[in-house]
Amino acid sequence: MSFNLNAIRLGGKDVLPLIEGGKGISVSSGASSGPWAAGGGIGTVSAVNADSYDAHGNVVPQVYHGRTRRDRHEELVDYGIEGSVDQVRKAWELSQGEGLININVLWEMGGAQRVLHGVLERTKELVHGVTCGAGMPYKLAEIAAKYNVHYYPIVSSARAFNALWRRAYKNVSELLGAVVYEDPWRAGGHNGLSNAENPEEPGDPFPRVLELRQVMRKLGLGETPIVMAGGVWNLKEWKDWIDNKELGPIVFQFGTRPLLTRESPISDSWKQKLLSLKPGDVLLQRFSPTGFFSSALKNSFLWDLIEREKRQIAFRSKPDETFNQELLSGRKRFYVRAEDRPRAEKWMAEGHGIALKTPDDSLVFVTPEKADEIRKDQKDCMGCLSQCKFSSWADTDNNSTGRAADPRSFCIQKTLQDVAHGGSVDNNLVFAGHNAFRFANDPFYSNGFIPSVKQLIDRIKEGD
Repeated sequence: MSFNLNAIRLGGKDVLPLIEGGKGISVSSGASSGPWAAGGGIGTVSAVNADSYDAHGNVVPQVYHGRTRRDRHEELVDYGIEGSVDQVRKAWELSQGEGLININVLWEMGGAQRVLHGVLERTKELVHGVTCGAGMPYKLAEIAAKYNVHYYPIVSSARAFNALWRRAYKNVSELLGAVVYEDPWRAGGHNGLSNAENPEEPGDPFPRVLELRQVMRKLGLGETPIVMAGGVWNLKEWKDWIDNKELGPIVFQFGTRPLLTRESPISDSWKQKLLSLKPGDVLLQRFSPTGFFSSALKNSFLWDLIEREKRQIAFRSKPDETFNQELLSGRKRFYVRAEDRPRAEKWMAEGHGIALKTPDDSLVFVTPEKADEIRKDQKDCMGCLSQCKFSSWADTDNNSTGRAADPRSFCIQKTLQDVAHGGSVDNNLVFAGHNAFRFANDPFYSNGFIPSVKQLIDRIKEGD
């Protein structure tokens, strides 16, 4: 069956309503986004710590030499600009002038605005638009206007878009390329799940997207496309959305399926892992140092964080009526509740002998080796986020969140860089959408078949 996919006009060009979801770090590269654009859709280069190349075409390792966090942060921004420029140029060459090229950036990324300025200054003639989420990117439209590129804000509710529009976007309405609705329960990576929503009870995206369209119509944006992102595997399951007059123009974003193509830069072990996943193998959790929910593969890395958080008790620095039991960890003395002391002593006897303080007046118990790793990672921070609960870094004058560092989290830059460059798929954070298990039972991938980007797009156009 072939779907009658009508082209959609964006930036003066007719393209397929198919967009590749941006996946940093170094995952949505020019090698994959260029062929996606060549297939007539919108390819997306991740501008989050993208790889740059030396004169011989080799990837430049992102090694940090600065003695202070601020010095290393400056190196990070430089790496980010150079890498993104290289990847955009590669994508443009591989696109052969077809489709469109977007760049994707997390608003809460450290130095996000500086990276955007630096990249667009050198690639504005190649880039159609900037897709941006993970926060409330009020200044996105202003930056897009400076370089005359379109902007694609990512939201998870009509309320969020309405706030962005009224505060800033109404002043640059002509460059609004589309509004990306990212489903907070089904999308991979960082999600916009609010505190009022239950992470274990996914909402139906249709009424949420319809509400977004109704708000947009009131703002005069009835013909501005909405991008449905998160949970999109094939088009036949969304046929009621195509040419739906209630919803208006819809574009479909594919984030998970482009991971498994020949051009995808992820490792073979990562690709094989995707082919073997089962339902429930992706976990929506809140360990990210951003403070956002995120979806990633259940593996040893996540289980360590889950078990670490369980080994946790409240404490006080001085005894009181409730916290009156003394507990020693090395040379440190804490006071805990009577019912908690036996639990702590059991964990310490099992080898988790180091008690680390959290910002919530609790202790987590880890092995000496894990404690050394956590402290080193916190010390080596290069400010990859605008605010990081793991290291207490903030992109402010004093570079501090004002809170203690949280050992229940992790260095996200370290682990994403490692897995993106061939590191262990079991011992690193591996983002994935909740449909990733479908690789194992989709006949398209039978016998371990890995398609080219062109073959994947052709398959999607047929409805599958």
